[in-house]
Amino acid sequence: MNDVLTLILGGGRGARLFPLTRMRSKPAVPLGGKYRLIDIPISNCLHAGLKRIFVLTQFNSASLNRHIAQTYRLDMFSDGFVEVLAAEQTPESLDWFQGTADAVRQAARHFAGYDAEHYLILAGDHLYRMDFSEMIDSHIESGADITIAAQPVNPDDAPEMGIFLFDERGQIGGFEEKPTAARLAEIGTSIPRGSAAGGVTAEKPFVASMGIYVFSRDVLLEILEEPGIDFGKEIIPRSLANHQVNPYIFRGYWADVGTIDAFYHANIQLTHRGAPFDFFHPRRPIYTHPRFLPGTRAYSCRIDTSIVAEGCYLDQCEVTDSIVGIRTHVETGAQITRSILLGADYYEEEGAAGAIPLGIGRDVVLDRVIVDKNARIGAGVRLVNDANVDHADGDGYHIRNGIIIVPKGAVINH
Repeated sequence: MNDVLTLILGGGRGARLFPLTRMRSKPAVPLGGKYRLIDIPISNCLHAGLKRIFVLTQFNSASLNRHIAQTYRLDMFSDGFVEVLAAEQTPESLDWFQGTADAVRQAARHFAGYDAEHYLILAGDHLYRMDFSEMIDSHIESGADITIAAQPVNPDDAPEMGIFLFDERGQIGGFEEKPTAARLAEIGTSIPRGSAAGGVTAEKPFVASMGIYVFSRDVLLEILEEPGIDFGKEIIPRSLANHQVNPYIFRGYWADVGTIDAFYHANIQLTHRGAPFDFFHPRRPIYTHPRFLPGTRAYSCRIDTSIVAEGCYLDQCEVTDSIVGIRTHVETGAQITRSILLGADYYEEEGAAGAIPLGIGRDVVLDRVIVDKNARIGAGVRLVNDANVDHADGDGYHIRNGIIIVPKGAVINH
């Protein structure tokens, strides 16, 4: 693992996660009550012994930069680091990152001088637990130029992903980025009958890229000299003709949480018994910023199928099928159902005259709501999508995919 350098892509504007990305980048979005999305790929790297990590950022990166600086201070007596590479104007380019490959190309002036035989390229907005050392070993042992993590998917998920096409020998014969439903129906399956490749089922007939790549050093630097701004749309399809591109089939849980709908369901799923992903792994925990918060206080509350992070204050309320993030204050009579409260960045003095308190007020009703950090929801407010509105923007709230979102720092009092 000492021969591997990791590059984590911070992503673009994150429009599909708006308004959670209005004031932060996608990897900085809170997750599971106390974590951030960037903690997932970095923790996976550290467990695999990968301790030289660059995070490529561009939009709204201040909170992400601060989180990384406060959290990942590696041993000063090793060569390990987690360092941010922000988009910048250079003599070669005056543009911001135009795509995944362009981001790596522009950052190459900073990382190409490091001693590394292989580059691991990851996304910053995926939820999974994976042993990267096994994928890297597979890449080296097979003699591949490029190895791409992949998993079988169903026809509903396939249009949002890059799909592999295999030949009769079991080799990758093609790659199509986000094919239409009509094109998928024409393909039928990634693996033709009689092919040496296997692993698909009738329910999951397509093999999709997970956006996780291992490149041999010379291959990546050579590819970056050629035109192309995106790995999935341009670089990988073109590389099939000139390089050995191998899949690494991953059988575990993996989710792209780059949309409000996906983010909501991935969080709610964490509260379920037997969830495919959780933060309770005995050997591979997910790391995050140690905040040294006090334990949560709860008085005469009913809490079921929920996660409550540390530092909260809950008073005679009901919380069901929900996540309550750090420092959340919930007043008497509140009913919170199927909701995600991202918490608060600070405490405030209780009983401030004339102000709506930080958190959830008395007798508030929330159902299928995401409440971003530092929001104030006044007494008696009811946020329930009775009319089943799919998309809307209102005073202090937004609706996406039928889910109500209260932005960071918003105030709702009616």
